[in-house]
Amino acid sequence: MNQRNESLGFTEKVLAEASLFESYYVGRIISQKQKLYEIALLEGTIHGEVTGKMRYEAMDPADFPVVGDFVMVDRKDETHGYAVIHEILTRKSLFVRKVAGKRRDAQAVAANVDTVFLCMALNENFNLRRLERYFAVALESGAVPVIVLTKGDLAENLPEKLCEVERITLGYEVIVTSSLTGEGVEKLRPYAEKGKTVAFLGSSGVGKSSLINSLLGSSVMETKATGYEDKGRHTTTHRELLLLENGGALIDTPGMRELGILEADFSKSFEDIYTLAESCRFRDCSHVSEPHCAVKKAVEEGALPVERYENFLKLREEVPSYEGLNSREIEKKKLDRMFGGKKEMKKTKDQVKKKSKYEFRD
Repeated sequence: MNQRNESLGFTEKVLAEASLFESYYVGRIISQKQKLYEIALLEGTIHGEVTGKMRYEAMDPADFPVVGDFVMVDRKDETHGYAVIHEILTRKSLFVRKVAGKRRDAQAVAANVDTVFLCMALNENFNLRRLERYFAVALESGAVPVIVLTKGDLAENLPEKLCEVERITLGYEVIVTSSLTGEGVEKLRPYAEKGKTVAFLGSSGVGKSSLINSLLGSSVMETKATGYEDKGRHTTTHRELLLLENGGALIDTPGMRELGILEADFSKSFEDIYTLAESCRFRDCSHVSEPHCAVKKAVEEGALPVERYENFLKLREEVPSYEGLNSREIEKKKLDRMFGGKKEMKKTKDQVKKKSKYEFRD
């Protein structure tokens, strides 16, 4: 297998699944503009669109191909027009966010990512509550999160900020970088080794494009200075998969002013709160008004920051989709989202049912 194919992630597992579709060719989505996809094949690159059947049967935007997906298409060149995408191969990870606004529709961001770099600037845009939101989405996706703190040359009180970040990211790696000095860039490279795919997620203006250029070794991505009061300006306008010289691949995504969460298992991203909750008197304690609540007690005693507690309540109310489910049911919902079960994925409006009585612990 040549380096291009390894960089694109055409592993033996992917090729084995692709071989089940004898009349089609395997490719990977490297960019999308509206309804047209750019697809890298074993032989080269073509453009394509989905079948009418896929468009008709889709119950959710996540049912369509997204950058990073491995797909099966009906041709290997554009001699007779655009290729047609017939199948999406099994996804090992999928980033999904809620579309902006009040609707609860899903928007797929990227698929088949091994590591996601959660980028947050160390200037005036430093925001722990935003990081908690991104961290929850990353853990839900199936990829491994790495927290990348950018603009380290502008950081004030860096040791204090590092402690705050490490406290909420529960042992996952935190890397301080600076595109100006080159600090930390080499620590990112091992994650994008041969055959691996990394993705960059972060708000506008955090410096993702500058980091990507450092990894690529050239100014492929356009960069712009931040605006007034350090407010970031959008540089990336669409998602795109790029190949690295060392054999890896990376996916850049547009800066997000709003990252709505559609589904999340907060027992992972707020593991410290769930551990405290095991000492609450009531098994179904909401940590709001019940007596003998270990979580509220930790807040009162200063062991749990009130801002983290309030953000936990806010996000839990925003994303009630896993409330009341056991671990097996949660895993099934994740698999349905990533690999199938499309007919069953439509949400009902009454996702959370209030209980009339407390459940005491045994």
